[in-house]
Amino acid sequence: MRTAQETRKTKETDVAVSLSLDGGTVDISTGIGFFDHMLHAFAVHGGFGLQVKTIGDLYVDGHHTVEDTGIVLGKAFAQAFGDRSGIARFGSFYVPMDEALAFAAVDVSGRPFLAFRANFSQERTGEYDLCLTEEFMRAFATNAGITLHVRLEYGANAHHEAEAIFKAVAHALRLAATQTGEGVLSTKGSL
Repeated sequence: MRTAQETRKTKETDVAVSLSLDGGTVDISTGIGFFDHMLHAFAVHGGFGLQVKTIGDLYVDGHHTVEDTGIVLGKAFAQAFGDRSGIARFGSFYVPMDEALAFAAVDVSGRPFLAFRANFSQERTGEYDLCLTEEFMRAFATNAGITLHVRLEYGANAHHEAEAIFKAVAHALRLAATQTGEGVLSTKGSL
């Protein structure tokens, strides 16, 4: 079916995610404007139908909201991928955004791992701490059960740098999720 719905409620956040790997409505609300913008770009560039509603303890800061959204979104991807059969499994993509260039590579392997290399030009954009990008990607990759490599090649504007990263990850995932109609892409026959 390539769809999923996941929720998670803690003392810090209340997160609900609805996902379709094959497109649909995009509606994002986390209380952090720039993060909403990144998740919207992620959905549009990945070709995903995505609804996210996160209520978090923003009076503390954005950390719990961003990380917990990554956890729930990752679980939704894991559910939508199912047994990971019939998909291309691998994807990689470069995204230029004005002066910034980002790269992402993904393996929908069932083995969670994140390699993240990015030195942002500014600490914040809007109400979003750029250091939370790595926290989001780690939570997402771990809970999606994917190997994810992200690299910011260069840039001068943190908005462009972060957006290039989110778009590169989206495109890499879109390629990895492409339906092949075959079994699990593995010499072992399973992942």
